[in-house]
Amino acid sequence: MKSWANVAQAFAVVTQRGIRRVLCTDYRADRQHSSNHGGLLLNYRLGLQLVRRTNRGRRRRSREKSMIVPARIAGRLPLVVSSSRSSIRAGLPRIGILRNPNQRRRLVSGSAKMMALSSLESCNAEVIEVENSLGAVRPAVEDYAEEAVQALRDGKVIALPTDTLYGFACDACSSEAVNRIYDIKGRKHTSPLAICVGDVSDIERFAVTDHLPSGLLDSLLPGPVTVILSRGALSVLEKSLNPGLDSIGVRVPDSNFIRAISRGLGRAIALTSANLSGQPSSVCINDFQNLWQECAFVYDGGVLPSGRTGSTIVDLTRAGKYRILRPGSAKEETVAIIEKHSLVEDEAVSQ
Repeated sequence: MKSWANVAQAFAVVTQRGIRRVLCTDYRADRQHSSNHGGLLLNYRLGLQLVRRTNRGRRRRSREKSMIVPARIAGRLPLVVSSSRSSIRAGLPRIGILRNPNQRRRLVSGSAKMMALSSLESCNAEVIEVENSLGAVRPAVEDYAEEAVQALRDGKVIALPTDTLYGFACDACSSEAVNRIYDIKGRKHTSPLAICVGDVSDIERFAVTDHLPSGLLDSLLPGPVTVILSRGALSVLEKSLNPGLDSIGVRVPDSNFIRAISRGLGRAIALTSANLSGQPSSVCINDFQNLWQECAFVYDGGVLPSGRTGSTIVDLTRAGKYRILRPGSAKEETVAIIEKHSLVEDEAVSQ
């Protein structure tokens, strides 16, 4: 670095009404002088930069204050490129000062500072690029429910926790989004998707429930159970969802986050496990990290405690009968509740 001897130093007293007075001095920028002055003016060849100062191991930024130097002094200095958004008065370059008489100043070369800033900008760009490519991870809390609802309305796919496993979710009324889920999982379109609703009272909009004993669904749900019901002619579900099937799997998870999203959307959510088809189910977001980039958002609810068995699937399409299609994580409890409501196991259909 070139010597800083005879560098022009200017200090300004700035008030709300403007510049009261300007004092200009010449001095040698050695340690003694820099410690005695209220601010050290640093003029670098590539531009003026504010420097970080160290005080007992703690680093912080000082506030940047503006000042105006008369043209006769400015003429003795190399050209300074100002980053200020304010316009520069004619003939008066705008520069900054660093004030703090109780701390030592550390001089850093302008070129090194500029290189560091350039590297930082490059690093930030890479971080943004990585975040965009991997999907944005958020905590699975209700503060982010509206964001998730908007993503579903826009036809996007999100990943989120339920009360059993992590799942991929989309608007069940968007055939494009539903197809996107099949593509992400590498799943055959002949494998049906379940739907998720916010409350038990919503189920009758999508499936036939009038043949079930009163209180049965309220006893099973919310909880780790998928009930299979007939869609019926009055179902508001799109025909493109699970075409060729006259039944639908319905979930009301015991999870405030996904239920808030369901209520906010006002429509059914298509839901399936967050994994590649045929691979183990996911109980934390790291289990499907290779699929983050396929999602608009990934909502992190931590490690789910129910294991990888998923929900218990029970067929309730026939009056007075039930059939367990998958034991899942709550078979015993489910069977106990169903039989308490006088349903018997359907043995007519053999597997």
